[in-house]
Amino acid sequence: MIRSFRRALSAAVLALALPACAQTPAKAPRAANDADPALWVVKDKDTTIYLFGTIHVLKPGMTWFDEGVRAAFDRSGEVVLELVMPDPTTMSGLVMANGVAAPGTPPLSQQLPADKRAAYTQAVKDLGLPADALDRYKPWLAATQLSIAPLSKLGYDSSNGPEEVITAAAKAAGKPVIGLETAAQQLGYFGSLSAPAQMQFLTSTIDELPKLQTTMATTVNDWADGKPEALADEMNDSLKDSPEVAKVLLVDRNKRWAAWIRQRMTRPGTVFVAIGAGHLAGKDSVLAQLRAAGVKSQRVAY
Repeated sequence: MIRSFRRALSAAVLALALPACAQTPAKAPRAANDADPALWVVKDKDTTIYLFGTIHVLKPGMTWFDEGVRAAFDRSGEVVLELVMPDPTTMSGLVMANGVAAPGTPPLSQQLPADKRAAYTQAVKDLGLPADALDRYKPWLAATQLSIAPLSKLGYDSSNGPEEVITAAAKAAGKPVIGLETAAQQLGYFGSLSAPAQMQFLTSTIDELPKLQTTMATTVNDWADGKPEALADEMNDSLKDSPEVAKVLLVDRNKRWAAWIRQRMTRPGTVFVAIGAGHLAGKDSVLAQLRAAGVKSQRVAY
């Protein structure tokens, strides 16, 4: 579940999939720090929309904003992200409003199944926090903190991730940047999950934390190698036991984003869309929704 939630919204280790399009020809193995992630394009006679899947945190030194990806960005007159981040104060307020339990709610550590409490407490302490630091959080927020915070210890940072790099490049080039959603909407999707789904998220996160380093390394490598099929298969498998999560955080949002792309195709111009790459993976992806609506996408070879 930890992987499915990271793919569904915030984090990080995502890859692209194109079930119905031909794959690019095989090429020589990439250099260790030279990433060649997958890129697609949707176009008609006067509109071109590039679709690029992001990994929200990366280690320093990996080059990906070059070659085909940079060329697509440079050709585009506007940039679209999942969201444009609000200022830290606003974001903190939104997290508190959506992620903190109501007064009188039992401490989160007491809500957990008894056999998960020791591992939960240790995971919190491993972040350098007091054992009760997350006890007022809703399960989804605690799970997100436990799954994302350790990444910095592994050397991953959002400043190296595509969103921040693309945003800075757009600002330098004077390109407008808009968001498909607001931060309030994104956090609201998490908050709308049922109590059982949130608790499943937290307990699964606790179970999978020991594998986080391996999971990150594998998924980043697949993203960098431009292997969408591998990560699509993994994501679909991780979501099969949580239809509520799949619907709220992936499928419904993919449908809305595909509808936005279809609407944008009615106006001329070239657009660079960068979204969490899990939204471009699998049978319910944005690409699949577009295909079902008769809009063809093509893998960009570079």
